[in-house]
Amino acid sequence: MILIAMGVSGSGKTTVGEQLAARLHCGFADADEFHSEANKKKMHEGHPLTDEDRWPWLRSIREAIEAKRAAGVDFVFACSALKVVYRDILRAGDKDVVFVYLHGTREVLATRLGARKGHFFDPSLLQSQLDTLEPPTEEEAIFVDIDQTPEQVVDEIVEKVTLRR
Repeated sequence: MILIAMGVSGSGKTTVGEQLAARLHCGFADADEFHSEANKKKMHEGHPLTDEDRWPWLRSIREAIEAKRAAGVDFVFACSALKVVYRDILRAGDKDVVFVYLHGTREVLATRLGARKGHFFDPSLLQSQLDTLEPPTEEEAIFVDIDQTPEQVVDEIVEKVTLRR
């Protein structure tokens, strides 16, 4: 199974994804690793990415998903996956790709972004991500509220994934 921790910046995708992968004894990759230097620079400068910026990034993540599936291993990715079309590219009809939507209030997200150090994402872009977000349906993703500790979030994900299987 491939799990994709999704949500806007500040939702805890990386922290939760790493802890989830450790709990499931599988690998982890952050989608930020797949961004071009130009994309990272653009975001650092406070400019939102366009779909044209995102297409190659999403295709490279899908290739990584396919490689993990071909190897027959479970894996966790952290990826914003803000739009339905982005999730469609990442899923590509693969029933073993499961999205976990990490959602929270704007206030919780802004507080987390304000406390984050050393990340290329400019916190002023939060609103552009919220504007871009097309929340998944409950059929499309497992929903988890981020207003709890990362450990509690991981516990809830493991419980919901187990029920879903």
